[in-house]
Amino acid sequence: MQKLIFYLFICFPLSLSAQINESDTLRTKASLSLTGFYQEGNVQTKIFRAESEVGFRPWEKAVFKTNNSYVFQEFGNQKADEDVLSLNFLYLDPEKKFHPFLLGFVSTHFRRQIDLRLLTGGGMTYQILESGSEWLKVSVSVEYEQTDFASRDFNRDEYDGSREINTFRGTIWISGRYQLFSNSMILSHESYYQPSLEKRNNYRWRADLKLELPIWEFLNFNVNYLRTFERVVIENQKQKDEILTFGFTVKSF
Repeated sequence: MQKLIFYLFICFPLSLSAQINESDTLRTKASLSLTGFYQEGNVQTKIFRAESEVGFRPWEKAVFKTNNSYVFQEFGNQKADEDVLSLNFLYLDPEKKFHPFLLGFVSTHFRRQIDLRLLTGGGMTYQILESGSEWLKVSVSVEYEQTDFASRDFNRDEYDGSREINTFRGTIWISGRYQLFSNSMILSHESYYQPSLEKRNNYRWRADLKLELPIWEFLNFNVNYLRTFERVVIENQKQKDEILTFGFTVKSF
C-alpha cells in the first residue's frame, strides 16, 4: 500500500495552479501547488514540493509576476534535492504587442552543487498571437549572471580553480498556449536558449511541454515533459536532465 501511495504522489501529483499571462486585465491573480510524501520503516522517504505564482498590477500600465518554488527530497536519510527557484518579472505596457520587461532570478540546485545563482537584466517581448486564452510570445533579454558552486572542478578545464562563474548572457524565450479540438485539449510550452555573451562554450537551454485534457471547468488531466541542458557543470556530472510526469491541475482562475 505504501508503494502504491508513493507512485500516486510521484506520477499523479495534484496541484493548484494556472499559467498567468501578463497581458490579462485582472488586477491580481494567484496560484499555489503543494505536494508531499512521507514514509518510515524499512525505507525512509521524504518528499515535499511547493510552488506559488502571483501576478498583480503595481500601477495601471505595469504587471509584476513572481513564481517561487521549493523542492526537498530525501531517501534513506540521504538528501537528494533541496532547491529554491524564484523568477520575478516586471512587465511594462503588457497589453501592447511590443513591451519591455525587467527580470531578477534567484536559485539554488543541490544536485548540480549550485550554492547560489543570481540573474538580473531586462528585455523585450513580442506577442505574435493573442486571442482570449491562447497566445504565442517571443522574448529577447540580456542578463548578468553570478553563480557560486560548491566545487572548483568543472567539466571544462578553463573554469577550474574558482567556485564562482560570472558572465553576461543573452536569452531567447518562446512560450505559447493553444486550445485544440474545440477546447478538448490544451497544449502549452515554454522554452529558452541562454548562451554566454563572453564564452562560446558556456550555454544552457530548457524545454517544457504540457498537454492538458479538461475534465471539468477547474480540473485538467495533464502530461508534462521537461528537458534541460547545461554546458558547464561540475566534473563527472551529467549535462542533461529530463522528466516525464502525469498529474492533475486544479485551476484557481
